[in-house]
Amino acid sequence: MNHDTVHPSPAAVSNVSRREMVKAALRGEALPYTPWSFRFTVEAAQKLREHYGNDDLLTATGGHIVELGSDVGFFEPLDRHRFRDAFGVIWDRSVERDIGFVQGFVLPEPTLAGYTFPSPADRRFFDPIPARLDAYPDCFRLYCIGFSLYERAWTLRGMENLMIDFIENPGFVHDLLDAIADYNIAQVREALKHDIDAVYFGDDWGQQHGLIMGYAAWKEFIFPRLKRMYAAVKEAGKFQFIHSCGDVDELFDDLIGIGVDCFNPFQPEVMDVASLHHGYRGRLAFWGGLSTQQTLPHGSASDVRDASRRLLEMGRQGGYIFSPAHAVEGDVPLENLLAFIDEAQDQAVA
Repeated sequence: MNHDTVHPSPAAVSNVSRREMVKAALRGEALPYTPWSFRFTVEAAQKLREHYGNDDLLTATGGHIVELGSDVGFFEPLDRHRFRDAFGVIWDRSVERDIGFVQGFVLPEPTLAGYTFPSPADRRFFDPIPARLDAYPDCFRLYCIGFSLYERAWTLRGMENLMIDFIENPGFVHDLLDAIADYNIAQVREALKHDIDAVYFGDDWGQQHGLIMGYAAWKEFIFPRLKRMYAAVKEAGKFQFIHSCGDVDELFDDLIGIGVDCFNPFQPEVMDVASLHHGYRGRLAFWGGLSTQQTLPHGSASDVRDASRRLLEMGRQGGYIFSPAHAVEGDVPLENLLAFIDEAQDQAVA
């Protein structure tokens, strides 16, 4: 296709706003086209900005979701490669430029004594929201909290230390996760003062095969805090999103039971995407599905188009938001980036 072509907006074609299209997808309703929303790492985003001549990739790609808040929790530069987040964790971005790797331990011992949590009402999370809503009034409004429980705990304590704490210091783990959940709930309540549609918690629990901590530990330590956090969202009448990388579909029924509406990233390498969509449509929606481990970096543009078309056709049944399974990495060729973007835009106006 000609990339200079200006598409009519999806709303103009379907007579339904992008915001309402996402809501309908979350409810599992049949749709005139499949809504989409994409995320890109630093390197992939730069390729697209140069291609489009536009820094605003949400507008350039026609995405349906505007993300609000700061899901990684603010990084303050310490030097060229090191950054500190809102919880005091220092991240080295010399190799991995988007988030980085944790340096040291904020909690070197299994105790919260002497540690003060940051303010969940920090205005840096909320002050940009009105301008974002004004800029994208037609989009579904998603407030994002990343590293929301298990991940926040291991960034503070260290992953190996935390895994040992599950066994040797369970009381400390309960205290730590309760404190993190309290922080998240306070932030959600502040976010709900704005006209948002949903809250997204990011918290990776999975590996390529199974859960990092095993189901018994997840159910004991993670599940009770999720139940409290999700309740704050559902009681306000909002949709609840969860992000967890890895093989975690054994948790879907537990998550549905406490109010989850949408699961991301829906990785085809570890999940049967078509089967899960069919089996859960009407109870759980999915966001993701296009392979970022195989098809996007290693396939041809034709491979990407074929996989995208299958997902987009599946999504017309409802219960699905089209996207790569994770933020697209810099090793994906530009032609493959444009292939899935084009397919999403073309099906909306076909």
